[in-house]
Amino acid sequence: MRAHRLTALSLLIGLTLPLPVLADPELAARLDGQPLPLSWNALASDRYDIELSLAPGQLQLRMPQASGEAVALAPFRRQPLGTDSIYRYEVPEAGRYRLIVETGAAPALRLLPIKAAEPEAATAVCKPWEGGAVEVTVGDVFRDGQTLRDALSGATAVVRNGQVTFQPATGSDGLLLLEAAEPAKPAPRDWRNAIVYFVLTDRFANGDPDNDRSYGREPDGVEEIGTFHGGDLKGLTKRLDHIASLGVDALWISAPYEQIHGWVGGGDRGDFRHYGYHGYYALDFTQLDANMGSENDLRALISEAHARGIRVLFDVVLNHPGYSTLQDMQQLGFGALRDGMAEYLPEHWSAWQPEVHENLHAYHNLVDYEHPSWAAWWGRDWVRAGIADYDTPPSSTVDPLKGSLAFLPDFRTESEAVVALPEFLARKAQTRAEPREDYRVRDYLIEWLTGWVREFGVDGFRADTVKHVEPSTWAELRVAAERARADWARANPDDPMADEPFWMVGEVFGHGPQASDYLNQGFDALINFDFQEQAVAAGDCLAAAEPSYADYARRLAETPGHNLLSYASSHDTALFNQLAKGDLARQRGLAAALLLAPGAVQIYYGDESARAFGPTGSDPFQGTRSPMNWDEHERPEIAGLIDYWQRVGQFRARHPAIGAGTHRLLSSGQPYAFARTLGDDRIVVVQAGASLTP
Repeated sequence: MRAHRLTALSLLIGLTLPLPVLADPELAARLDGQPLPLSWNALASDRYDIELSLAPGQLQLRMPQASGEAVALAPFRRQPLGTDSIYRYEVPEAGRYRLIVETGAAPALRLLPIKAAEPEAATAVCKPWEGGAVEVTVGDVFRDGQTLRDALSGATAVVRNGQVTFQPATGSDGLLLLEAAEPAKPAPRDWRNAIVYFVLTDRFANGDPDNDRSYGREPDGVEEIGTFHGGDLKGLTKRLDHIASLGVDALWISAPYEQIHGWVGGGDRGDFRHYGYHGYYALDFTQLDANMGSENDLRALISEAHARGIRVLFDVVLNHPGYSTLQDMQQLGFGALRDGMAEYLPEHWSAWQPEVHENLHAYHNLVDYEHPSWAAWWGRDWVRAGIADYDTPPSSTVDPLKGSLAFLPDFRTESEAVVALPEFLARKAQTRAEPREDYRVRDYLIEWLTGWVREFGVDGFRADTVKHVEPSTWAELRVAAERARADWARANPDDPMADEPFWMVGEVFGHGPQASDYLNQGFDALINFDFQEQAVAAGDCLAAAEPSYADYARRLAETPGHNLLSYASSHDTALFNQLAKGDLARQRGLAAALLLAPGAVQIYYGDESARAFGPTGSDPFQGTRSPMNWDEHERPEIAGLIDYWQRVGQFRARHPAIGAGTHRLLSSGQPYAFARTLGDDRIVVVQAGASLTP
């Protein structure tokens, strides 16, 4: 989550004064014995950082009075730093690293791998496939006399002298997905082979038009860039068969709990009303947003998903709640207007319109952000917000843990102070939020979020903005979620997923496929931000993915418990269809490039149907959240594209070796071929060349 946070609340934050000139940390660095010059950036009076480009070797960091043995430095982990400290780090591969040093009352340092250098790519050979049969050597994978099946065409052939010949299906780009023809015993499920389908529920399917205008929300009648479109849990449930047909075994849905009721100005120019349709502007973590439907709708979705072998993951946010809005101020009774401003507002404050010389950001001019009645909102003990007597948070780039992302209120999750319920929640008519003794901010948030696991059987979390919350809080969330999952399983022993463990994947923006200390803080996997860029070339020519495939498989094999979640389209970056410029052949190529990748993979709704980029206004990312293009699914070319995704997805679902197995290159030329094996499960993938036709 990133782009949907851009609003005009910057009006509330004063100018940042330049930092004073500070003395650099007295830290010396050597790489394989050679001095490494350090030129520090001053982030604050006691905080510095530097970016280093390191080659493989031993990095040693030494303080002036250093003595004794060097201590191994763990990536991402905060290490206490004394005047006699020595640390060593074995740099595994060339890449960029960020070194952070704190020199205050509790000196410490952290080393953050930023992104490994790209592996040297073998020359990708993808001349156009001319339609002929393909002979492949498979003797190291399948035995002579064994009958193989191509999952795309359904054709079979017998292995003779270690070789097999197949005619790829028309429109397959010369792709062969080879598996043993005889039915095999189903392989155990492996999360490294998961296919996760990510849905912005509001933009997917409208199952109940009666809830479209909950809390008085209204469409804007123009491009509907940031308004609610009507998608809900009932709509999701009605479309589960489509999702299951893609081989999906986990459904990640946007946070369905109650969002701010009103809107903020959207984009840099305030040119659209931006509601919390995406789930990242939370108001009450204990209630379903009425636009999403009822609790019975949620129970039905999870029950029907489980019956199809699909786990349901909630998007969760621990870093911040949503903004304040005129509508919430009026309906929930917090905050205040400036003197005389009430006459400029209609009966329903949310219906306010800017003057012709203004944009939607101008509603801030009506609000008195210094009035003491803001204590009735979240309160200074809960958030940093830069209004009234609330503390002003720094920028998230200055302090990732205590800073504010796009001026959203920052939860004090690190605080040990006992807090009362926020006043607006304590008097809110519909809420499960109850006052607790000796609860800190994070205790309330963890109870609220894990309540969905305990009560409804939510199977896992996709955690938002992970690097902006201290790792210990994520670890606490995971422990509580495990307990909640066990409670739900005991109460629902007949549910098909009762024996399935909880799963948690994290969004550490910019993180690549590498293992990191986050895996020791409650996460089973992290989103792999590297793959989207690579997917463009791999969609044209599968051989271009070989360096990444080999790298991912190696990392998974070398680090037990490591997993990654690769994607090609995202609500925060771009749609693959944008990058492919609407070329359906490339969208078909994406099915192979993504679904054959080692580690878990994420389909973003509409990847399978070439959903187009939508209206975006002055926020370039809003267009990635366009409505699902259901009306195009019957077009022959789109139906054919969906069928292709279904065949590749179901092939992956049958074979855990694809995501979790050993990767072996069989042929780097044309045809390109590789094998994946995991115990008795084995497959061979072949691509004869690029398609000549879209």
